[in-house]
Amino acid sequence: MLRTRFRRLAAATAVAVVGLGMIAACGNGGDDEATSGPVKLRFLSLAWQKESLKANKDLVAKWNAEHPDIQVEYVQGDWNSVHDQLLTSFEGGDAPDIVHYEAASIGEFSKQGYLADLSDLLSDDFKGQIDKGIWDTATFDDKVTGVPFLLESQVVVANKKLLDAAGVAVPPADGGWTWDEFQANAQKLTKPGQFGAAWALKSPTNRVLNLALNFDGKFFYTDGGRTEVKVGDPEKEVPKRIHDMLYTAKSASPEALGMSGADTLPGFFGGKYAMLPGSVSLRQQMVEQAPAGFEWVTLPPIKGLSAMQAANPQTLSVSEDSKHKKQAAQFLEYFLNPTNMAALAKGDWLVPTGKQANQELIKLTGGKQGWDVAAKSAADLTVAPFQMADGYPEWKTKYATPALQQYFANKITLDQLATQLVDGGKQVLR
Repeated sequence: MLRTRFRRLAAATAVAVVGLGMIAACGNGGDDEATSGPVKLRFLSLAWQKESLKANKDLVAKWNAEHPDIQVEYVQGDWNSVHDQLLTSFEGGDAPDIVHYEAASIGEFSKQGYLADLSDLLSDDFKGQIDKGIWDTATFDDKVTGVPFLLESQVVVANKKLLDAAGVAVPPADGGWTWDEFQANAQKLTKPGQFGAAWALKSPTNRVLNLALNFDGKFFYTDGGRTEVKVGDPEKEVPKRIHDMLYTAKSASPEALGMSGADTLPGFFGGKYAMLPGSVSLRQQMVEQAPAGFEWVTLPPIKGLSAMQAANPQTLSVSEDSKHKKQAAQFLEYFLNPTNMAALAKGDWLVPTGKQANQELIKLTGGKQGWDVAAKSAADLTVAPFQMADGYPEWKTKYATPALQQYFANKITLDQLATQLVDGGKQVLR
């Protein structure tokens, strides 16, 4: 979900971490308690986009100016290398006080006892701004070890002129199409030289499992402490519908199968594809790369039985070894207050988790560039079973991605896909 975009582009932040080994000098050492000087905290941030970097650094500077007794040092991190660096620093006892990462990746550190339980360190008012389903993504063994603050939802970006020409009305921000409506409209938008949609499925697993929640498709089922992969009708629904668009209705482009979202943009701008189902962050590339006069719109998430999708939010955590957990939590509440969270979301072209932050974001942007759709999509994001499954990364890489690629290339049947996914689960989860 999030990481495909970040890991591909994070090389732009070659400033990287100036050696997390240097973090031994961070505020979790005993010297701070022994002196009368200010409390010192190290904040490892993975912000990398220009606007996001500025927002992060400005907020740290503002905090330091307003809190002379608690000083925060900004440390630049890199999505490409942070996992191994954090593991080394946690094992060495010299981790930063505050850690920026993602919900799907902090579970490992949480279960190993490296992250503090924030349940009693954060105020009820602060916690109440974020829905329980989002908090669940950063809750492990009943411990809240991360504050979820930025989300990435799946929406649809469309060519407004092509929609108008085909008589397809743009739905309101809070009233997305059903899958049936989406497929029917893709058919209306298909004609010689033009496909209704382009599904960029170079990395299909996360997208399929995220959207499967539309039909209550879980894939990973746990009973009595034992987890297994099951593929029934709910799990088959999204792959089948995408496959039907490719090979039955022929309203989706087969050539897009091996593409990433960014790869589809030339064809989209050239009128080859009318709609791009993809990440809400794709809007940034619309703003930066669309030709002059190109009209595009953001359509809300597609709905099945619901519009539910899996959430893998970016998170902020506090190191268990930090000597100043209370002060670190104070900084988190300040850094992620509604106004600040809205600014951080705008800088990353993502969705804030906070309810009031969503309202602030709409005010900040006037709802333009699809921000109204982005903000409202947060209500349908929740934790998915695959995010809690320890064997998911291996299952995804070894079994799910190859099987889904074969199915979408029309080389295996839906039942064969199901068999491969279940058998892969048996290998990984046994």
